[in-house]
Amino acid sequence: MIRMTRHLYLDMGAAGEAAYPDECCGILMGTIDAEDARTVTELRPMLNAREGGERRRRFRIDADDILRAERLAAGKGLDIIGFYHSHPDHPALPSNYDREYALPWYAYVIVAVAGGRAEALSCWKLADNRSRFYREPVYCV
Repeated sequence: MIRMTRHLYLDMGAAGEAAYPDECCGILMGTIDAEDARTVTELRPMLNAREGGERRRRFRIDADDILRAERLAAGKGLDIIGFYHSHPDHPALPSNYDREYALPWYAYVIVAVAGGRAEALSCWKLADNRSRFYREPVYCV
């Protein structure tokens, strides 16, 4: 389960709209409770490091950027609990590419952006055997 404020929920949609027709991407920072419920307290927008036209259907976050975000989160007493990205003119469903590059445990939020307007947002967690994603509920608090 993922919890976040309505403001953060809307911020991810706005990031997808701003990056359109390219994919936006970023890091979810927050806390994890004893039942593995995750609360997003901060978004860390990242540069989509894909080259040129590849940004329209793929995203990549440089390892150095992730390391800097890990240090920033730790300094605030937070964890990196997942990642977000947009799917321009595609549903908020994980692709085979998303599954290939995802890691188990992390939350993956996908924002569908149709014609430049954010529409749907969904959250996913990769199975430990990497065979499929499971939908995670998102609660605005």
